[in-house]
Amino acid sequence: MAFFEVKELTMYYRTLRGQVKAVDGVSFAIEKGKALGIAGESGCGKSSMATTLLRLLPNNGQIMGGQVLMDGQSLLDMPEEQFRRRIRWKRISMIFQGAMNALNPVHRVGHQIMEAILTHEDVSPTEARRRAEDLLNMVGINPKRFDDFPHEFSGGMKQRVVIAMALACNPDLVIADEPTTALDVIVQAQVLKAIDDLRQRLGLSMIMITHDLSVIAQMCDDVAIMYAGRIVEHGSAVDVYSQPLHPYTAGLVRAFPNIAAGRSTIRSIPGSPPNLIDPPTGCRFHPRCPLADGRCRAEEPAFQVVAGRHAVACHKADVLAGGVDIWQQRQLA
Repeated sequence: MAFFEVKELTMYYRTLRGQVKAVDGVSFAIEKGKALGIAGESGCGKSSMATTLLRLLPNNGQIMGGQVLMDGQSLLDMPEEQFRRRIRWKRISMIFQGAMNALNPVHRVGHQIMEAILTHEDVSPTEARRRAEDLLNMVGINPKRFDDFPHEFSGGMKQRVVIAMALACNPDLVIADEPTTALDVIVQAQVLKAIDDLRQRLGLSMIMITHDLSVIAQMCDDVAIMYAGRIVEHGSAVDVYSQPLHPYTAGLVRAFPNIAAGRSTIRSIPGSPPNLIDPPTGCRFHPRCPLADGRCRAEEPAFQVVAGRHAVACHKADVLAGGVDIWQQRQLA
C-alpha cells in the first residue's frame, strides 16, 4: 500500500502575462522503500512539482488544488508551522539541484548539517555534532573535515554534504532534484552509487528527478514521464522503457544515446515544449506528435491503465503497443 500519494496536484505561477500552469493535475503514489523516477524536458514542471510537495514555492507560486497525503494525512491542509516542524526535513527532505548554491559559503559544512538537526529535533549541540560527523562518514567524507568551509571541498564532496544534510533527520522520503548537475561522469557515478547504497541501507523512499533516463533505469523501481505540467505515462521502469506507449516517451527513449549502436546523429524530438500560459487544447503533445489527428487536437486523453501498473494518457497508445517505430516512419517520410 502506498504511504505517499499525490492526487490531482495543481500549482500555477502568477506572472504579468498570465498564469503559468506548471503543475496541472499530477497524480502518483509511492510505496515504502521504493523509488520513483520523474523524467521530461526542461520546463515540464518536474522541479516545480518537487518544491510544491515541500511547500517551498516562491511568492508568485500558488497551489490551486489537489491532495498530498502521507500515511493518509493531508499535508497541504497542515498549518505552515506544523508542516515545518513535523514534515519538512523531518519526514520529507530534498537533495537540491546544484550543491554550489545549496550550501552557505560562509558557514562550516558540519555546522550546516547540525543546524538541520537542531532545528527539528530536541537534542544537545554535542549530540547534534556527533550525528553530523556520523553522517559525513556515512557519505564518504572524513569527519575531520567537519569545520571546513564549502570552498575547500570539491564539487563531488559538496554534493555528498548536501546528501548528508538531506539524511540529517532520518526522513522517510527523499526528493533528489537533478543531484548530479554540473558533475563530471566519474564523480556523478560515485554520487549516484552513494545515494543508492544509502537508500537501500536505510530503507528510504525516493523521488528521483532527472533528465538522464539511464539514472532512472539504474536506481528507480517506477518511472513517470512528465510533459507540459502533466504526467503522460507511468509504470515500472522496465515496462516503460521496453514498451513505451506514449509518442513522447518513445521519442525520449529513442533519443537516448546507444553506445552499442553505430555512429549516428542525435535523434531529437522535433519542435519545442508548449507555452504553459496558453497550452494547446486536447493532448498537449499534439503539435509535435507524428500520430496527431483531429481527436488529439480537440479531446484531452484520459489516463488509462494498460497492464498492471503501466498507464498512459494517449489516444494512440494501441499504435505504439503494436511495436511501430513512429519516429522512424516520420524520419523516412
